This record gives sequence, C-alpha cells and structure tokens, in this order.
Amino acid sequence: MPKTRAALLATLSATALLALPLSAAAQRPGNVGGCDIRRGTLCTNMNLNGAQLAGVNLANSQFTRSDLSGADLRRATLDEANFSQAEIAGATLDEASLMRANLRGARLVGASLKGANLRNAILQNADLHDADFSGAQLGGADLTNARAERTRFDGADLQRANLRAAKLSGASFAGAKLQGANFTRAQLTDADLTGADIAQAVFLNAQTDGCKGCP
Repeated sequence: MPKTRAALLATLSATALLALPLSAAAQRPGNVGGCDIRRGTLCTNMNLNGAQLAGVNLANSQFTRSDLSGADLRRATLDEANFSQAEIAGATLDEASLMRANLRGARLVGASLKGANLRNAILQNADLHDADFSGAQLGGADLTNARAERTRFDGADLQRANLRAAKLSGASFAGAKLQGANFTRAQLTDADLTGADIAQAVFLNAQTDGCKGCP
C-alpha cells in the first residue's frame, strides 16, 4: 500500500509540473521556455511570460517581439540587448542595466524600472505609461514619441535625454535631473516637475497646461 501511494503521489506531482506556468516548470538552469539563458542569446518571438531571470547576464541578446510580460529581471545585465517590439508589461527590472539597449516600440506598461541604468537607451515609440522609472539613469536616452502618461521619473537622471513629442500627461519628474533634456512638442499636461533641475532644457512648443514646475 505505501508503494502504491508513493507511486500515485509521484504521478500527481509530474502532472502538476506539466501544468505549471513558464515561471516554474519550463525553467531549468541555462534554459527558459526554450531560450538559452546566456549573453548574446537569440530569443526572438519567444514566450517568456513570467520568466524568473533576476541577476542574469543577457547583454547583447535578441528579444525582438518576445513576450516578457511579468518577467523578473531585477539586477539583470541587459546592456545593448534588443527588445524592439517586445511585450514587457508588468515586468520588474529594478536596478537592471540596460545601457544602449534597443527598446524601440516595446510595451513596458506598468513595468518597474526603479534605479535601472538606461543610459543612451533607445525608447522611441515605446509604450511606458504607468511605468516606474524612479531613480533610474536615463541620461542621453531617446524617448522620441514615447507614450509615458502617468509614468514616474521621480529623482531620475534624464540629462540630455530626448523626449521630443513624447506623451507625458500626468507624468511625474519630481526632483529629476533634466538639464539639457529636449521636450520639444512634448505633451506635459498636468505633469509634475516640482524640484526638477531644468537648466538648459528645451520646451519649444510643449503643451504645459496644468504642469507644475514647467517654465
């Protein structure tokens, strides 16, 4: 009887593992959902929803059009990685390094990038609304035409960042470093720039109705 019970429990456990989401069953060291987890890996058009990738080194990797929504990428190294057109909504990238990363057209809706390093990253046409970039490094980043309504940039460094024509209604830049940032034709309606350093920042033809701290 004990052996039969043990066999039954083993069968049930195996079945349960097969039913688990990617974040549990499909992951094993070096592989997540069929994607090799290593620097420079090629993981385009992959389903990595909810993947647990905290602290991994994926620099120079390709994630074009992949689904990383809800993924845990805290403190991951993603320098010069390609996330163009990727789905990254709700993901956690706190303190991750994304220097010169390509996030053109990516969706980071509601994602957390607190303290992340995105220096010189490309975020053109990216959807960043309701995301949190508090304390992030975005110096020299290109956010042209980005959608960032209600996004938090509190205390972030956006010196010389390009936010031309970005949709920033309701966004918060409280205490941010905005020296030399380009807000030409940006939508800053009801945005909050309280305490931000806007020295030499450009607000040519920007929409600033209801904006706190805008010139």
